[in-house]
Amino acid sequence: MDIKQIQELIKFVSRSGVNEVSLEQENFKITIKTNQAPVYVNAAIPTAVPVTAAPAPVAATAPAASTATAAASMPAEDTSKYITIKSPMIGTFYRSASPEKPSFVNVGDEIGTGKVVCIIEAMKLFNEIESEVAGRIVKILVDNASPVEYDQPLFLVEPI
Repeated sequence: MDIKQIQELIKFVSRSGVNEVSLEQENFKITIKTNQAPVYVNAAIPTAVPVTAAPAPVAATAPAASTATAAASMPAEDTSKYITIKSPMIGTFYRSASPEKPSFVNVGDEIGTGKVVCIIEAMKLFNEIESEVAGRIVKILVDNASPVEYDQPLFLVEPI
């Protein structure tokens, strides 16, 4: 490395704002340090967002809030006698295998242990969710094609 290249390197280091640069070749080593104060960058760390969470439009949250208020003003239904089928994973809930096919179960249907009640899509895999209880479907708690969380209630079943 000749003196001209060293001078260009010094100019480059002073313009770039770095405090120290080391360069090593076969039989040559150079370290250039500047007297500039170190520059510290404060960056905000983004908060973690669940995979299934999608920002909802403000307009969409208003009806949900009014629905929750309406439900709160109604007398609470006694669900203690029902068994809840919960989601075993995070994903998207589907009531049928495809839009053209009928739903796996509807309100009033009797199900047995091992009966497929829905599909949850997770990472492009479609997982059939089977009932672990026998009974009659009393209520479907999730809309078709809605995101679901782990352990989220999907169905209420009246045991037989």
